Amino acid sequence: MASSLTCTGVIWALLSFLCAATSCVGFFMPYWLWGSQLGKPVSFGTFRRCSYPVHDESRQMMVMVEECGRYASFQGIPSAEWRICTIVTGLGCGLLLLVALTALMGCCVSELISRTVGRVAGGIQFLGGKRIKHICNFIAK
Repeated sequence: MASSLTCTGVIWALLSFLCAATSCVGFFMPYWLWGSQLGKPVSFGTFRRCSYPVHDESRQMMVMVEECGRYASFQGIPSAEWRICTIVTGLGCGLLLLVALTALMGCCVSELISRTVGRVAGGIQFLGGKRIKHICNFIAK
């Protein structure tokens, strides 16, 4: 198998894949914020939540569902800011994954990635990382 990447390019491809995979796992995990509600520990992220309250119609009270899961709908995400965060972080992860998989293919296929394609891929990767960093700074405030 011939490669269109130099040794530095192969290292870039592997690190890109690891960073993209880590970002995607972080996006899907519900452990962004921790707290407690109704005496139970809760956690949630932009895409999923764990231990959340629901209204029990039969007992006419709030009960805690002690399991993890996605929000029932996009509108079920708690606020407009979190909805925007979900979209922007998902797009950033998608861009990072696209570049990483293209770079990994460049390790196996000769003449797939030229200098120009590498620069464009690096720019796309920069934009994806910038989106995720911007959202992380927004959440930290």
